[in-house]
Formats: sequence, C-alpha cells, structure tokens
Amino acid sequence: MSKSMKAVLAACLFAAAGAASAQDQVVNLYSARHYATDEALYTGFTKATGIKVNRVDADDAGIMARLKAEGTASPADVILLVDAARLYRGEVDGLFLPIRSKVLEDTIPSNLRAKPAADGGIAWFGLSTRARVIVYNKDKVSKEDVDTYEELGDPKNKGKVCIRSGSHPYNLSLFGAVTEHMGEQKAEAWLKGVAGNLARPPKGGDTDQIKAVASGECDIAVTNSYYLARIMRSEKPEDKAIAGKVSVVFPNQQSWGTHMNIAGGAVARNTKNQANAVKFLEYLASPEAQNYFANGNNEWPAAKGVDTANPALKAMTDGKPFKSETIPISAVGEHMTKVQQMLDRVNFQ
Repeated sequence: MSKSMKAVLAACLFAAAGAASAQDQVVNLYSARHYATDEALYTGFTKATGIKVNRVDADDAGIMARLKAEGTASPADVILLVDAARLYRGEVDGLFLPIRSKVLEDTIPSNLRAKPAADGGIAWFGLSTRARVIVYNKDKVSKEDVDTYEELGDPKNKGKVCIRSGSHPYNLSLFGAVTEHMGEQKAEAWLKGVAGNLARPPKGGDTDQIKAVASGECDIAVTNSYYLARIMRSEKPEDKAIAGKVSVVFPNQQSWGTHMNIAGGAVARNTKNQANAVKFLEYLASPEAQNYFANGNNEWPAAKGVDTANPALKAMTDGKPFKSETIPISAVGEHMTKVQQMLDRVNFQ
C-alpha cells in the first residue's frame, strides 16, 4: 500500500474516531516513535482501561506540520515526539494543551518536563531519556582526550571529529545545553572549534558516525546512546566488529554531567478526548510501561524510581551509575534560535 493511501485511510479512521461518542473510549495518537516493542504498550493500555488506541506514525517534523494544518479540526489527542527541542517548539507554537496531573507531576522529575503555564498546567512530559555520548577509536584516542564536550572543540582533536548535521535536532539540543552551561559567547567559540576539528563535512545519522569511527574515517564521533546500544546488542558479525573497535565515554563526569535528551508526550491542543489522553500519558509513566518504553529503544526511564536491566546500557558504564546534567530540559529549547544563529555565524552545516 502506498504512503498516500495509508494517509487517506488513517485520516478516515481518525475522522470516524473523532465523531464517535464518548462511550466508544478511544485515544488518537500521533507518534514519532517507530519501535515495534511499543505495540505492547498500546495493547497493555487497552487491556487495562478499555480505551482503544488509534495511531498514526510520522516523524516529528511531519507531526508538527500536520497539527498546524489540521488546526481545530485535528483528531489528535496525544502527541509523542523524540526530542526536547521539538517538544519545546510544539509548546511555543501552541500545539499542546497544558494539563494538571498529580500522577505525572509526582512521577516525572521537574527538569524533564515543560515549565508550568500561568494556570499551573504543564505542556509536555519526558517519558524516556537518552544520553548524547562520545564514541572514539580506542586504538588511536585516549579517553582523557575526549571525556568532556569541550574537548570536541580543542585543537588537539583537529581533523578527528565526525558528527551529523549541526542543525539536526539532536545536536541543537546538545548545543542548547552547552549554551546553558557555558553562556552564549563561550558556546559560540566552542562551536567554531568543533567545526574546525571535523574530519569531513557533517553527513548521515548517528549510526553512520559510529561506523565512520570503526572504519577509520574519523577517530571521534557524537551519538545518542541508543544507537550504540543497538550495535552492541546486535548478533550480526559486522556489528560485532564495529563494537569491538570503538569505546564510549559519558562526557563531563567531573563537571555538569552528560547531556540527556528525552522522548516525551503531550496532550494535543484540540483534543476531543482529554480525559483519555491524560490517562494514556499517565499509563506511559507507570513502571511497567516505562520498561517497555525505554528498553524498546535502549533508553533510560524518565520516571522516578524505575530501573531497567538493559545489558548494553549497563555495559557502556561498566554497570556503574553516571552523572547526568540536571538543567531544566526546557532551557534547551529556549536556546534554539540562538544556537541556530551561532551555527550560521561559524559556518557549521
């Protein structure tokens, strides 16, 4: 079936769902998460509540564009996105409905959710976390030369760094966090240094950066932790070979801690099923759902007091805890415009 036909069928499904009576008990989900393991979440929610989940998958940008185009006619009830900067942008653009939920406010740490609105409502909540880590060729680079983000811009690493586009949301979030920690002037100087240390122009995704280190195209790369975890958990010989050539460091353990991004959820501004939408987000914050939600993509739970036994994640830190940054994740989004302007000034593609 073509993508266009799928879109038509999805629109028809949601139109019917939107017109359904309250007793039909549905929640319409727009999701940027494309992980097969998440199916268990939706089935579990329906079994627990009797509420059916109607889902449409798209990337974050596609979901945002769709919400804007649909306006008040949108059938969406819950939005799941996979980056803090995108969640912040959705909030600023008025696409989310700030809500009050004792369950979510008690469960999700305050630094992993939006700042409260004037009425106390919260526009979005983090539901899982992922670290932005540094991967390096263990035969060519010493850990001590890459154990901080600052060193990505140090002249000692000139010609060694691989990274995806500076304007990709994962990097915008990292750069926004660095700006929060350093201040704008120092952050721009750092970005100029990183751009000057690139082994090649930015290209590809995070997995491509890891492969580039393993192949010798560069010696140092930046990646989200779950991309490396996928390779580490793979049984494919080629992935085992890659994992054997690289090492990973969680940067800034002696200072502000490793940058953590989030996947998160929000209630759509024009929801027709608000109560069900809130129930769905609360379910995603439950211990059972958090384990599915996080382990399905090799992430860490966002909810307080929930731990996982993901072997790849534990192997990355030798089973030891690591220090993560504690700045409000909303601050990352607040710096997005500044960061993009800095990238333009230093010619960081």
